[in-house]
Amino acid sequence: MTLQEITAKMKEGASSKTAFGNTVKFSTDQGVVYIDGNQTPPVVSNDDKAADCTLAMTFSDFSDLIERKIDGMTAFMTGKLKIEGDMGVAMKLQSILR
Repeated sequence: MTLQEITAKMKEGASSKTAFGNTVKFSTDQGVVYIDGNQTPPVVSNDDKAADCTLAMTFSDFSDLIERKIDGMTAFMTGKLKIEGDMGVAMKLQSILR
């Protein structure tokens, strides 16, 4: 998957969700996906803005996460996912990404 395909998939998924009150950025070596969860539905873009929580990983691992080939907790525990900022926001993502 490309960054644009992942962004489109995340936009589609977010369209049925409600606001979760935070901003999140997935930062990869091929660009970013930014989620503004202060709106209903959350707005997904490729804008590189400051966020309450930033999740950094390689694009390959990010793609695997989105395609559910790896679990977020496993990626974090094995060092494939690094979290900066509010860890509580990262925990909210489990329900948002499903």
